[in-house]
Order: sequence, then structure tokens, then C-alpha cells
Amino acid sequence: MKSQQIRQTFLDFYKSKQHEVVASAPMVIKNDPTLMFVNAGMNPFKEYFLGISESKHSRIADSQKCLRVSGKHNDLEEVGVDTYHHTMFEMLGNWSFGDYFKKEAIAWAWELLTEVYKIDKDCLYVTIFEGDASENLERDTEAYDYWKEFIAEDRILNGNKKDNFWEMGDQGPCGPCSEIHVDIRTAEEKAAVDGASLVNADHPQVVEIWNLVFMQFNRMADGSLKNLPAQHVDTGMGFERLAMVMQGVRSNYDTDVFTPLIREIETITGHAYGKTEQEDIAIRVIADHVRAVSFSIADGQLPSNNGAGYVIRRILRRAIRYGFTYLNKKEPFIYMLVNTLAKQMGDAFPELKSQKNLILNVIKEEEQSFLRALDQGLVLLDSMITAAKSNSQNIIDGNKAFELYDTYGFPIDLTALILREKGMELDEAGFEKAMAAQKQRSRAASETTTTDWTELRSDDTQEFIGYDKLEADVRISRYRKVTTKKDGDLYQLVFNMTPFYGESGGQTGDKGYLESTSGDTVYIIDTKKENGQTVHLTKNLPKDLEGSHKAAVDVNQRHRTSSNHTATHLLHQALRKVLGDHVEQKGSMVRSASLRFDFSHFAKVTPEQLQEVENFVNARIREQLPLEENRTNTYDAAVEDGAMALFGEKYGDVVRTIKFGNSYELCGGTHVPNTADVWHFKIMSEGAVAAGIRRIEAISSDAVKDFFAEQSRHFDEIKTILKSNTKNPAEAIAQLQDENVALKKEIEQLLKAKAGNLKGNLIASAQDINGVNFIATQTDLDAKSVKELAFEIEREMDNLFLIIGASDGEKATLTVMISKNLVEEKDLNAGSIVRELGKHIQGGGGGQAHFATAGGKNPSGIAAALDAAKEMI
Repeated sequence: MKSQQIRQTFLDFYKSKQHEVVASAPMVIKNDPTLMFVNAGMNPFKEYFLGISESKHSRIADSQKCLRVSGKHNDLEEVGVDTYHHTMFEMLGNWSFGDYFKKEAIAWAWELLTEVYKIDKDCLYVTIFEGDASENLERDTEAYDYWKEFIAEDRILNGNKKDNFWEMGDQGPCGPCSEIHVDIRTAEEKAAVDGASLVNADHPQVVEIWNLVFMQFNRMADGSLKNLPAQHVDTGMGFERLAMVMQGVRSNYDTDVFTPLIREIETITGHAYGKTEQEDIAIRVIADHVRAVSFSIADGQLPSNNGAGYVIRRILRRAIRYGFTYLNKKEPFIYMLVNTLAKQMGDAFPELKSQKNLILNVIKEEEQSFLRALDQGLVLLDSMITAAKSNSQNIIDGNKAFELYDTYGFPIDLTALILREKGMELDEAGFEKAMAAQKQRSRAASETTTTDWTELRSDDTQEFIGYDKLEADVRISRYRKVTTKKDGDLYQLVFNMTPFYGESGGQTGDKGYLESTSGDTVYIIDTKKENGQTVHLTKNLPKDLEGSHKAAVDVNQRHRTSSNHTATHLLHQALRKVLGDHVEQKGSMVRSASLRFDFSHFAKVTPEQLQEVENFVNARIREQLPLEENRTNTYDAAVEDGAMALFGEKYGDVVRTIKFGNSYELCGGTHVPNTADVWHFKIMSEGAVAAGIRRIEAISSDAVKDFFAEQSRHFDEIKTILKSNTKNPAEAIAQLQDENVALKKEIEQLLKAKAGNLKGNLIASAQDINGVNFIATQTDLDAKSVKELAFEIEREMDNLFLIIGASDGEKATLTVMISKNLVEEKDLNAGSIVRELGKHIQGGGGGQAHFATAGGKNPSGIAAALDAAKEMI
């Protein structure tokens, strides 16, 4: 079977078992503080397992995009080294939310593998949870008994808690699991070593293919286990590993999931796969990583220096480094693979086709940037090596190597490789110590402790009423305490209903207060969305937790935020009108004070175009367009009707559409009732964020009023400074600029005259020392004049060694000029000399062999530097 058929067969099989087949959720996670990326197929359904909300379908099947590079599930360093771990992978899964359990999950898994895919039963082993006395957990005999119906008992193996008890994290739903392993070794290999002994032993041909997780428990904050209200099934089968089995190969990279990419890498680099192990690893790393990066960018996550963006940048840089080191690729090339990937997987994941140009350009720019950093790092490493050798040292300090890694992104294994090639060593212990210290600082800064939820009204399903009301009488359903180093103790409250909008879709959360009938008031400082529920953050708990409270949203902040959100919709429409239909929203931040809008466009937006965009938005505001809202549309119907959906967003079956005139989008945010309420729109800045991504920052409503008032004040201040009540201030400023230019020219002429006079005096003061015409002086000329003076003297005098010290306040400079014949005959080097002399002025410098400069912060050391220069001669 081809990989596309393998995927479709899985989905069709579970559709025949009354499962709803759904599309993969975006790989980049929003509204979950515990995860950046989907790292398991169950992540998009977390709220169902937690009991926060109910799924519309009790049975679901999908192929979910996953990424594992950090945290508990971290496969990054194994990727490429072995043949079956990946960063980005597809997880084929079937789910039961309180419906079927172990019996059906096991029976259907066996049926699909052996009767539909026709995998040889004698190749399969299964594991069950052996129990754990420390947790009072018994052996999963129920799963064992079901498996006995299909497979020989000697192929049902016990597994420990690490392998056969699946947990989402430190807290949350968990339960025993039953893994299915496949042995694809040859008959001779199987005869030599029993396959059962190789299960869970990291053997490349005896691998786990499917994990059937039986969600029964909830892990509490204190580590204890409680039974979930309902039992669920969560299965995940590795698509790439299944393809390996179905296509009769011994490596995931030999399947048609990867071979098109590998062939393209071979063509681009001229290195053949299968020749040397190190080159094979490099090719596997690149083939894997380009998938992870491409899918992440398609889902809206660009490489950056923090958070999820840093993870993506790290993956891409690992691929670049392998190409640089082992395939000798010193120029960008990974971006060229995007066309192959889009062609290969674009039918199953259309976002790869629609976002292809963006993905390609972002990767290319990242490659160019990191290759420049590698070049810079090589120069710095070379200087470290030179310095070490000059001190008769054969080892590079670990702290310096860490600085190279931390500041410039220079890979430590590349540092070690270069050092070995030059017969030197790396202080690995020092590097690891510096790395550990940084990780500890990072952990300490982000450390969070969370208590379990205290349930007050567990039967309530939260309702959001904030589109229609900004006040409501509510009851607290649950609460917990969260402690962070940054914010200290905070409390999270969940209400049975809420008018507060939780941060999502780029819009910040509401603020406000909670008032009890007794008059006790607690301020809500922020509102978040977490796993499908709205969470209200407070610094204190209400005294009355059981009673009714008035929940009130800050009306002014909500209005300003809603105004900015409406403005982003009008801005999106304007950009597509002015720049073209290729423009797509790539991110936004809607606050009460301002808005930020990222969009795809491959050129700088001209001032004329920005003005046109601004005019377009303000024209829509003046048209007083009313809000047309639909909260009951289906996703397919809304999109078919022309509503714009954003890539990387997760939409439900029922969606909300927002329409202002011809602006028509899917959106869950809050908006003003009429565009007139936006009052006015003003663009504050426009610039690049990444290759093909531009950013506009703008303001509306009250912020524009404040801006215009401030500009008016500045205008009055300028008129006062110019002492011009009637003259146009612009004309007065232009006149001042003309006068300034004229004065600068006069100063330059005076300095030239001063330098001309000084030149004659200096030539006359030259001392013949060992056949060298030595000149030393201190002056207050500027740097440009000193340089011109030095070159003029050099043209008129042979065998010259000239040093000029100059000071400007607390800054000092040294300039050394040496005749080119002395550079060769006496082996003098101005760069080396000025570096040494620079120590006297507490600075450093460098330059060419005949001309160099140094800067420092100790003007009083100039005289000593001049004397030291004379001593050198």
C-alpha cells in the first residue's frame, strides 16, 4: 500500500465502526498553558477527557499531526540517529468518549491489523500493564483476557508503569495501556533471537506500532489517582511505522513518506543515501525536520527567539547544521524541499499547498540568517583557538564555548568537531555546568505549582453570555490556586456562566470584578481560556464561595478592545483590497490600547499604500456599517458562503461569523455594534516580522483621540521653541536645518585648516629612531580629521611610524599609521600594535597592517600609550 492508501484505509475502517472522521487539529496549540504543540493524538480532545465539555460525537477517528521535541515526550536527539523516531509525525487514532472500552478497542485493532492490513499475526506482540504496588494498581487482567481470544498467551507480555501506564502529564487523565509491537526481522534473525526479548528494547526492527490507552483515572496534584466519571479509549498508531510494515522495508525513511524528500536531498547535495552512516543521519535529519518546520509554519507558528517559535527555529537550525557539517552545504537549500513536500502531502493536508510560498520564503530566510551566524561563530571560535594556542593551552574553556552556543547559536557538537580536527579539546564539564545553570535559571523563572480543582457545582456546564451581557449573577463552579515566581499566588475561578471574554483568537481577556451579596468585592485581573473553559484570575478568593455573585466586566476596556478587534477585520479587508487577495492574516494581538496585525506580503508596504489602507478603513467607519452576526452557522456552510477562516485556528462544527459590509470572517471575538463606534483608525507603524510576513500596529477609538491631543500639544511646544506664532513651523525647521548644514561646513573647513597647520609641525617634529621616522602627538581633532591627517603625512614621508592620540570627553582614541615598506621590512603590524597600546586607554581595536585604530574610556592613558609606542620602536 502507498502511504495515502494506508491512511485512508484506517479512516474508512473506523468510519464503518460508526466513528466520526475529523480533520487533524492544528499542530500548534492555543489556550493551553501546559503545551505548545500537539504531542499526542489526544491533545485536541483533552477537554472531553477532563469532563469540562462533552463531545458532539462519542466515537471519533482521525490522523493527527504531532510534534515531539521538548518536555516529557522528547525525541529530538534520537531523530535521524535511529530510523523510527521523528519530530513531526502522524498519529492515527480512534477515540471513545464514555462509549466502548477495552473489549471493542482490542478487537477492532486486531481486526484492522490482521484482516484489513493483513499483517502476519506471527509478527505481532502485545503488552499489558503488570500493575504497580506503590500505586495500589493491579495487573490489567481484563485486557489480558480479551487479548487471549486473538493471540497466543506467550505473545502477551507484561509491561511496567513506564511503558504501560499512560499519563498526559504530572496531572490529568491517565490509565493503563496495551501496546502492539511488530517484529519485521528476517526469519533467520527471528530464529536466532526471540522477538519477545526485544520488545521495548529500542530495537530498530521490533517497534511499537500502536498504543491503546484506557483512560480510567485522573492524576491529582498530590499524586493520588481518582476514578474518572466515565471510561474512555484513546489510541494512537504511528503512521510512519505502519507504512514501514506495510511496505516491507526496515526503516521509516525507506517508505514513500520519506523517499521523495530523500531523493530530492540527494539531487541537491550530490550525496547519495546509503553510502556512509554520518551522511545518512544528516539526510534523515533534514528529511524529518523540513516536515516539522513546514507544518508548523502552515499552522501559523513562525520561527522566533522564544516559546513555540524557538522550538521551530531550533529544529530548523539542527537540520541546517547537519547539512553544513556533513553534506558540505554552505548555502540555503532546505527551502527547496518544500515543493516536494507540498506535492507529496498536499492532498491530505491542503495547508501545505495554500501556504507553500510562505513556508518556502520563511525557511530560506532562516537558513540565510543561521549560515551567517555559523560564519560569525567560526571566526570567533578561530580567535579562541588562536588565543589558547598563544598561551600554550590545548583546551577551550567551557564557559566560552557556552557563550558561543548561547549568544550566537553555534552548535556545541560542531565546536567539539572543529576542535578535534585541530587537535584541541573542549572543556565539556565546564560547558555542561554553564548549560545546567542556565536551565536552572529558566526553570526557576517559569516554575508553577497548581492545586487540584475544588468542585463546588460539578454538574454545571459553563455558558458564555458575554456577547450580549456585561453583567450577570453567577455562581462559582470550581476554583484552584496557582503559584508562579512572577505573579505569586493567584486564584482561578470558573463560573456556571460568564460575561467575561477569555483570551483567545489574539484578543486579550476581560477585566472586571466579582461582588457578593454581602458587598465583598474581588477584582478579576485577567481572563483566560484553558481546555475549553473560561478561567477568571484573581489575587484573592471571595469570602463567600457558595453564594451568588454579580460578575461585571470593565465596560470601558471591553469597548476599546472590541473597537480594535473590529478595526482588525476592516484592516484585513483593506489590505486585501489595496495589496491583493494573496494577503492573509498570520497573527494578531487585540488589546484595549492598540492592535497588532501580521499578514502575508512579500514586499514593504509603501507610504502611499499605507495611506490608502488607512483611508479605506476610515471610509468603512464613516459608512456606519452595522454588525451582522450569526452564531449558529456550520463551518462548511459559512466558508461556502464566503466567510474567511484563518489557518492554524481550530474551529468547531458550529461557528460564529462576523460581517461588517463586505468584511466577512469566522471569529469568536467581541465587536462593536456599528463601525461608527470605532470612531477613527490610525496606523502607527509597518515593518517586517519574517520573510513574507509584515506587521502593522495601529490604534482606534479613545487611543486615537489621545494621540491627536498629544500631537497637538507637541505642535504647540514646537511653535513655542521656534518662537514662531505666525510662521509655518515646517518652514522654520527647514531654515534651522539649512543653517546647521552651513555651520557644519564652516567647522569642517576650520578643522582642515587646523590639521593643515598641524601637519607641517608634525613632519618637522619627526624623530629618526633606528631608521624609522617616529611621530607621536595628542590632539582634539575629530576621528575623520585625524584619519585624513594620517594619510596626508604618510603620502609625504617615508619610513613613517605615526601615532595620534585624541580625546572627546570621556572617550579616547589611538590612531597608528605605518609606511607599507616598514610593514614588510621590519614586520610591523598596526593592528597588533594598536591592540596592545589600547590597554593604556582601557580599550581595544584593530585594523590593517599599515593603518589601525583603537577606542577606550581612559583619556588620561593617552600619554602612556604614546611613550609605549616610542619604546616599541
